[in-house]
Amino acid sequence: MFRFFTSGLQTLRSQHRSIRELQSMDDRALADIGVNRAEISRVVRYGRG
Repeated sequence: MFRFFTSGLQTLRSQHRSIRELQSMDDRALADIGVNRAEISRVVRYGRG
């Protein structure tokens, strides 16, 4: 149970870190990797597919 909780917490922290990093990029850099600003959160959590 504790391992499941800590694993989930690590995943959330990693996702938040990735979202912050992508949000700090300018629109041109985001376009280069095929992501627009409105879809950052979805892409980080669920991928592009």
